[in-house]
Amino acid sequence: MASTFALRRSLFACSTRSFHTSNRAFIKVGDKLPNLNVLVENSPGNKVDLSEFTKGKALIIGVPAAFSPSCSESHIPGYIKHKKLKDAGNVFVVAVNDPFVTKAWGASLDPAGSSGIRFLGDPTARFTEALDLAFDGSAIFGGPRSKRYALEIEDGKVKSLHVEPDNTGLNVSSAEKVLG
Repeated sequence: MASTFALRRSLFACSTRSFHTSNRAFIKVGDKLPNLNVLVENSPGNKVDLSEFTKGKALIIGVPAAFSPSCSESHIPGYIKHKKLKDAGNVFVVAVNDPFVTKAWGASLDPAGSSGIRFLGDPTARFTEALDLAFDGSAIFGGPRSKRYALEIEDGKVKSLHVEPDNTGLNVSSAEKVLG
């Protein structure tokens, strides 16, 4: 009888364990953006819910870190200088950083603000995690970071998704690949 009880307990434990360890799925084409008020622009009190700003065409560019070499020298400057940027609609850059860092970074990349790109901080990584686009960047960045990506949005839904397979590379999410 004791062995029967142990067998039942182990079977039950296995079924609940597999439920809790199931992998989350990346955001995918056709998904709506999460309705979260966790992104910040310029100061901690200026919350931004991207689901409210992506009713028409929009582009969300995710980067591992503001001021990192690839982000600052290639990735975002490629968008700022691209001739088709204006055709992308509202454009946002999201970094797992505080709003002061993203504000300073935006000012350093686009001092006049002529590109129209808005630089948003995701200080708790909640937005990035809701998209399941976070990775453990502790070894380099000190904590969770965003994979490098670009989401083309139309009417609040993902139209196209460009996620770097190695998290930080600069191939599928570059301006040339996304905007043409």
